[in-house]
Amino acid sequence: MTLATIDLIVLIVYAIGIFGLAQWVSREKAGHEKNSSDYFLASKSLPWWAIGASLIAANISAEQIVGMSGSGYALGLAIASYEWMAALTLLIVGKYFLPIFLANKIYTMPQFLEQRYGKVLPVLMAVFWLALYVFVNLTSIIWLGSIAVHKVAGVNQDYALIALGLFALLYQAYGGLKAVALTDIVQVTLLVLGGLVVSYLTLNQIGGGAGVIAGFQALTAKVPDHFDMILTPDNPFYNDLPGIAVLVGGMWIANLSYWGFNQYIIQRALAAKNIGEAQKGVVFAAYLKLLMPVIIVLPGIAAVVLAPGLPSKDEAYPTMMALLPSGLLGLVFAALVAAIVASTASKINSIATIFTLDLYAKARSIATRAEDDTGSVGQEKHLVLVGRIVATMAILIAIVAARPLIGQSDQAFKFIQEFSGFFTPGITVIFLLGLFWKKATEAGAIVAAFTSVGLSTLLKKAVPAPWLPGWLNDFLAAFMNRMLFVFLVSLALAVLVSLAAPARKEKNIVSMEGVSFRTPTVFNVAGAGVILILVALYATWW
Repeated sequence: MTLATIDLIVLIVYAIGIFGLAQWVSREKAGHEKNSSDYFLASKSLPWWAIGASLIAANISAEQIVGMSGSGYALGLAIASYEWMAALTLLIVGKYFLPIFLANKIYTMPQFLEQRYGKVLPVLMAVFWLALYVFVNLTSIIWLGSIAVHKVAGVNQDYALIALGLFALLYQAYGGLKAVALTDIVQVTLLVLGGLVVSYLTLNQIGGGAGVIAGFQALTAKVPDHFDMILTPDNPFYNDLPGIAVLVGGMWIANLSYWGFNQYIIQRALAAKNIGEAQKGVVFAAYLKLLMPVIIVLPGIAAVVLAPGLPSKDEAYPTMMALLPSGLLGLVFAALVAAIVASTASKINSIATIFTLDLYAKARSIATRAEDDTGSVGQEKHLVLVGRIVATMAILIAIVAARPLIGQSDQAFKFIQEFSGFFTPGITVIFLLGLFWKKATEAGAIVAAFTSVGLSTLLKKAVPAPWLPGWLNDFLAAFMNRMLFVFLVSLALAVLVSLAAPARKEKNIVSMEGVSFRTPTVFNVAGAGVILILVALYATWW
């Protein structure tokens, strides 16, 4: 596949336009020096539409578009549960987590851990998150993005890797989170429109030109095994999505950790004007999540019919883009690049935020305006500079590490989920207890963290084990079930340790004063709509 001149023009216009828009929206008033609140939290002024769009733009990147489409090619519509159950998770985050975070002026997840537990755990978790973001998430985003660019445009993959990383770095270098969040509505609009075009053309071709409905009916008839939402034990991919566990089991552990306690995601909501805007933003994102499988998973399933026998499942989406005529190909390719750049820039900014505010500023005892509006002009300017340096170092490391770390994986999305699953049970325990159980202690939280990693590693290597009953071996063979099992064990140990060695009261300075879990009518009505749509989807494809 090659890009025609019109496609290149569309791509260049997009790149120049989005870069210029990012700089324009992040400009400051005359005489105002950009400070840590501006750079890391968008001046705490994001409206609901920017929050919702930015949540999706940060989440939907090459690892979703390319990786999840590849999983759709391999196992079918069941992979859409990651998207649809995330919509329900966002409602929980908006109703129960954000009121506590915003009432306590939380700006990073390590900061919450420090206020809730003490000074040791937040440092451990900050270092962990930095390693995870750089060596797993950031590398996977630009690696899968480079696959798409290479497949569609014929650009050398290494050159594509470097270009994507550096463009994303420059895109957010001046404006920080404000540059990212306030332009993400454009990125998401382009992503949705481009994805819908790909889905339309693939279904229309499968239907012999008779339209989308005819194409969808033909697709379900040709590959009916790819339209089972709840996989049965005899399905070869059952261990990836173990039946009912996607609704009531381990997927909740992953979703709560990702959408509720992940700096890379939650940072947008923490930068809201107020709690009302934050809640409207997450429910807007929930509706966008309901739409995502149509523009991501469906083309992957269509590729089973239109391009069987691909050497790599992650080539499914780029291959479907070959159906696009000139001009439209440029538009959809720009949409793909938009998703990659938006997600990469978001990740870079979150890495800079955690390092600068939770490690560097704390180590040097620097007060920041992101925290309490007390930072001096000189200190604030220095912190922004540190953030930009860290962002640069992060993307350079990711560019170098991408091929050896991610390049050997056949299904990158699956790799990311399984690797993250070693840590997410412990993270979920730590935050849920920290939010809703006053007796939780730092010692108990640290035990949960180490139990999560240690037990997950043991089960991954040991199962099936002759010393375990057969039914338990079968249950633990699925990584999602292992996450649930590890979560329950980590939770039990954290509770026992917390009760055995209670912390001093002054360790917990997270306040519930003024926190209300009552939500406005618009949130309640919109949330009910999300739930009804989910019920209809699963009832149809059960």
